[in-house]
Amino acid sequence: MPRKPNPELPDKDAPEATDVWFAKARPASAVLGELFGAPAAKEMLKPKRGRPVLANPKEHVNIRLDADVIGAFKQTGTGWQTRVNNALRDWLKTHPKITGV
Repeated sequence: MPRKPNPELPDKDAPEATDVWFAKARPASAVLGELFGAPAAKEMLKPKRGRPVLANPKEHVNIRLDADVIGAFKQTGTGWQTRVNNALRDWLKTHPKITGV
């Protein structure tokens, strides 16, 4: 097993950034256009926030269910809401007159 590198010694693969290096540095907006073209650079530099948009997102609903039903699902641990969703999906498969699945 290789020994841990000494953090005090310089790294040959990643040398310390110097003032000369910083003087030559250019912003990503200038470099990416040269490397990948303007349209790709514009897309790369666009801020991305939050989760990616889903093709078929879940819908938020408020539903009132009996306490014993919810209690039984909650006793199975985390992910109980997903299991309620799966139970409803299974019910829809056994009742083909209802469309939507």
